[in-house]
Amino acid sequence: MSTPEKNQGVFSLEDEKLSTEHIEVAPSATNYDGAEKGLPARKKRTANNQIDDAARLLEEAGGHVDYTTEDNKRILRKIDLFVCLPMCLVYFIQQLDKSAVSYAAVFDLRTEANLHGSEYSWLSSVVYCAQLVCQPLSSYALIVLPVKYWVIFNMTAWSIVTMCTGAAKNFTGLLLARMFLGVFEATIMPSFILITQMWWVRREQSYRTVAYQISNSFAAILGPLLAYAIGKAVEGSTTVKPYQGIFIFMGGISLALVPFVWFMMPNSPTTAKFLRGGNDRLIAIHRLKDNNTGTKASKFKWDQFWETYKDPKTYMWAAMWLLCAIPSGGIGAFGGLITKGFGFDTFTTILLQMPPGGIGIITILVGIYVTNKIKMRWPVIATICIFPIAGACALTQVPNSKTGALMASYYVAYLLSAIQPLLVSWCNLNCAGTTKRVLTTATMFGALTVGNIVGPQVYLDRESPKYHTGLYVDIACWCLLLLLVITMGFYLKVLNRRQEARRVALGMPANLKDVSIMNTEEADRYRAELKEMMRARGQGTGTGQGELNEGAFDDMTDFE
Repeated sequence: MSTPEKNQGVFSLEDEKLSTEHIEVAPSATNYDGAEKGLPARKKRTANNQIDDAARLLEEAGGHVDYTTEDNKRILRKIDLFVCLPMCLVYFIQQLDKSAVSYAAVFDLRTEANLHGSEYSWLSSVVYCAQLVCQPLSSYALIVLPVKYWVIFNMTAWSIVTMCTGAAKNFTGLLLARMFLGVFEATIMPSFILITQMWWVRREQSYRTVAYQISNSFAAILGPLLAYAIGKAVEGSTTVKPYQGIFIFMGGISLALVPFVWFMMPNSPTTAKFLRGGNDRLIAIHRLKDNNTGTKASKFKWDQFWETYKDPKTYMWAAMWLLCAIPSGGIGAFGGLITKGFGFDTFTTILLQMPPGGIGIITILVGIYVTNKIKMRWPVIATICIFPIAGACALTQVPNSKTGALMASYYVAYLLSAIQPLLVSWCNLNCAGTTKRVLTTATMFGALTVGNIVGPQVYLDRESPKYHTGLYVDIACWCLLLLLVITMGFYLKVLNRRQEARRVALGMPANLKDVSIMNTEEADRYRAELKEMMRARGQGTGTGQGELNEGAFDDMTDFE
């Protein structure tokens, strides 16, 4: 496939896709001897000389596994059932438990617990304070402990904490309960990002990431409905207040589902019980070879630590997550109170919190569809940022007498829920090496928690129910996020140009396509083309793309 000459000032669509998606294929991970071409030979290295479990199993099997397209589809269905389904369930339950405080606020939590000033804001912020403090421990645990058991332990603990929150009757009790909730929920997002990278190839990751992120939106639909039912059930009760019933019931649901998650969720492709038949385990591992990110190594590698914090992308991802989280944390905690301020009663207000969940699902699905069509994420994220800016601006200007316009503006602002899932998948595809992936995720999650701490604090009690200061801060964050997303898109383009130069220096094609974001048929055709190209040049052994991925299971970073 030919591409336009650069001196013509024209680039093909494929050129544009490759230049804006930073797929950092390491040209040194090949069988080409640079010294034979007059180039210095580069020694392929793996940090601490460790090869992860996936590479070991493939090596024992001879390094290659033959399987059909139908085999691949069959294994993918198994992975979706036994890995994606429990992930979606855990994410759904976590969101229900975390959102219980905002539903309780609509049912007069502030009055019943005698909360004053910023005390309600701190019930949201303290969750993320605890997550921030516990993040180093959680990151280390993800490297050295089985992911499954770490997730199960924390899910059990936060379920119990949520139920116990119902016993709290003042600010101190509520604050302590919410703090422990944050301690045990700290690991879920980093764990799921790591699990996604361990099980699915790039073209599949976006849809699986969006699947468990959509679980948040389903929780946003079902949560208000459950809160409505609980409120009706305990209305007039002298023993259980509505806010207490919400915490007890939400926590009880979570705890009841722990055994199901325990049964379904595996540790990794190398140990999963559902892959015991035939070559299923080897097929599941071999599928990931095109990712060039490995699966999971259990050693903390200091060279990857230093690389992580020398990489400008780490700080740019963190800044984007911070700017995304500040508005999300504020509106997430105060959305129900803002809506109640439009003049609705308690039960109507809680039901009006359901549409944002549906809006989130639709926006995420459209965003991920467009992303996979154009093979670029930053234009989609940048476009979505415009909508919450417009919605929040309208909320600050529309008078209280126009309830319909206020609700429409509120729902437009809630398109913000699609930004974070796309940011997650964008980062996932541009980071390799177990230690580096975990540290990058931890850094981003640290920024996310800081944003969620700050977000509720800028919604001032004295400005109820309009909360103008909070909305103005949110608008500023979305504007800065828009600029940073565009900047990152161009920075990744520069990095891809450098990778092209490295490949050319090694005698390889400049514009290698990323087979992991192709469908199976496209990938097979491209491998055949590349194989013939290499044979014509007299390079390699004729196995084409397979040689380029020789280091795919070495625990190497994107720079290596």
